[in-house]
Amino acid sequence: MDDPAAAAARLTGRRVTDLRPLSSTLAEVTLDGGRVVMLKRGDEPGAVRAEAAGLRWLAAAGAVAIPAVHGHDGRWLVTDRVTQGRPSARAAVHLGRDLAALHAAGASAFGAPPPGGPERAYIGLAPLRNAPGDDWPRWYAEHRVLPYLRRAVDDGALRPAEAAVIEGVLERLAELSGPAEPPARLHGDLWNGNVLWGADGQAWLIDPAAHGGHRETDLAMLHLFGCPHLDRVLEGYQEVAPLADGWAERIGLHQLFPLLVHTVLFGRGYARQAVEAARGTGR
Repeated sequence: MDDPAAAAARLTGRRVTDLRPLSSTLAEVTLDGGRVVMLKRGDEPGAVRAEAAGLRWLAAAGAVAIPAVHGHDGRWLVTDRVTQGRPSARAAVHLGRDLAALHAAGASAFGAPPPGGPERAYIGLAPLRNAPGDDWPRWYAEHRVLPYLRRAVDDGALRPAEAAVIEGVLERLAELSGPAEPPARLHGDLWNGNVLWGADGQAWLIDPAAHGGHRETDLAMLHLFGCPHLDRVLEGYQEVAPLADGWAERIGLHQLFPLLVHTVLFGRGYARQAVEAARGTGR
C-alpha cells in the first residue's frame, strides 16, 4: 500500500518535495517545481471514486469554482489546493449566482449519480444511495429520510414517538414540497465547512456528495450550519433563479435528511433538531 508521498508522486507523475499532514486523512503536498496540491485518503469502498466524479461533474457545469482533480485511485485523491482568504459580501453574492447556475445545469433524475460515480456513495462518513427517481417527494422519503429514520430508531438515538412526528411529515410530503421542480445538479453536502473563501475573491466548493436533487436542499444546508453573508448568497441566487413561493417555510423539510444523518453519526442532540424541523414544517 502506498504511503502518502508515494501516492501523490504516482498520481501526479511529479516528485514530492514536501508533505504536511493536516489531519489523519488530509495533507498538503508540495511537488517538484513548487506546486502545492491536496492529498486526501478515503477508506470506505467507492468513496474516492464518488468524490472525484462529483468534483468533475460540478466543475463541468462551468458555474462555480471547484478544485481540479489531478488523479485518484481506490484510496487516494489529489486535487488543487485553494489558498484561503476571508469571506466577503461580494464573493457571497457571486456564490449565490454561481449556485443558481450550477443547479440549472441539471441532472438526468433525482438521485442520479455523477457520470462515472457509484450508486453507493457517501455524505461525509455516512452512506448515500444514489438511486434515480422521477418524483422528488417519493424519492426524498424513500432514499434519503426513511433509511436514516429507521436506523436512528434502531440505534436508540430517536424515540418511536419522535419518529412518528417525522413520518407524519413524510405522509404529507407531496403537499408540503411546493411546486414541482426539475432535477438540479446538487453539491449535496453544502455546509459551511465545504465552502472555502479563496484569496482570489471566489468561494470554492469542496467535498461534495453530488447527485440530482431539489435545488432548495443545498440552500437549506447552508442555513442549517450557517454561512458567512448568507443573506448576500441568497440575494445573488434570487437574482438569477428566483425560488418558488414558500421556499423559506420548506427549509426544515430539506434539513430532515442531514439532521437524521447527524443523529445516526453523533446522537440525540441532532434527533431533537430533526423533530423540531419536522414540527415546524407545514405550520
